[in-house]
Amino acid sequence: MKSKSGTNIPITESSSNFDNLDTMSVEELLTHINEEDAKVHLAVRNALPQIKNLVEQIEVRMKKGGRVFYLGAGTSGRLGVLDASEIPPTFGVPESMVIGLIAGGDTALRKSVEAAEDDQDKAWASLQGFNINQNDTVIGIAASGTTPYVIGGIRHARDNGILTGCITCNPDSEIAEVTEYPIEAITGPEFVTGSTRLKAGTAQKMILNMITTTIMIKLGRVKGNKMVNMQLTNKKLIERGTRMIVDELHIPSDDARRLLLIHGSVQKVIGNYQK
Repeated sequence: MKSKSGTNIPITESSSNFDNLDTMSVEELLTHINEEDAKVHLAVRNALPQIKNLVEQIEVRMKKGGRVFYLGAGTSGRLGVLDASEIPPTFGVPESMVIGLIAGGDTALRKSVEAAEDDQDKAWASLQGFNINQNDTVIGIAASGTTPYVIGGIRHARDNGILTGCITCNPDSEIAEVTEYPIEAITGPEFVTGSTRLKAGTAQKMILNMITTTIMIKLGRVKGNKMVNMQLTNKKLIERGTRMIVDELHIPSDDARRLLLIHGSVQKVIGNYQK
């Protein structure tokens, strides 16, 4: 898409479909944001074949001990770190299985460190600190598809024989060009022009959920439809685990809770009980 000056701009940076936002009522603003958000799931659905291709490649590598690394800056980086942080408690796996790296480091999780995204070599330097290898996967997250930090990391990873994927919300972007398995969820202009924390961020979060949830299921971290390997970090999760055991083994709740606290996970209780 071209701007009024004739220069090419990403769709995510193009002008909103709505004008005069500052004169709208609260109801109008909420209604129109919701209308725009309704387009996100369709964009993700259209990207399902691309998501499938990447996930199948990741599964093969993770079954050999591989890891997934996310690279991102700003909102995209925060979403990657968020998804990575949720995997251990949800599926009972080590923190080293899915790792989120953000331009600017941990400071950038709470404060904007915008200049950090312009360093093309920083991501690869960080990845080398994890002894990255050819069983691993690097996924770049960049709404615009133009972030130097992410593109540089992807280039280096691919040059070293490492599987690469990306999640972007612009067609024919630079990051998709350099990535082996690109995912393009084309969400269109944002409600507030250029604010990719909105539709693009929602699409990215949905896709990250799909990637890691599918992989964890394929790695045996879910039984039926239950998180049988979740970490028992609070009362709510202990009660949830107790209900799972009662439903699976048909034993009294007090016995299920006692066994859960002894063994530490639903999976271990069921495995030991059925021996």
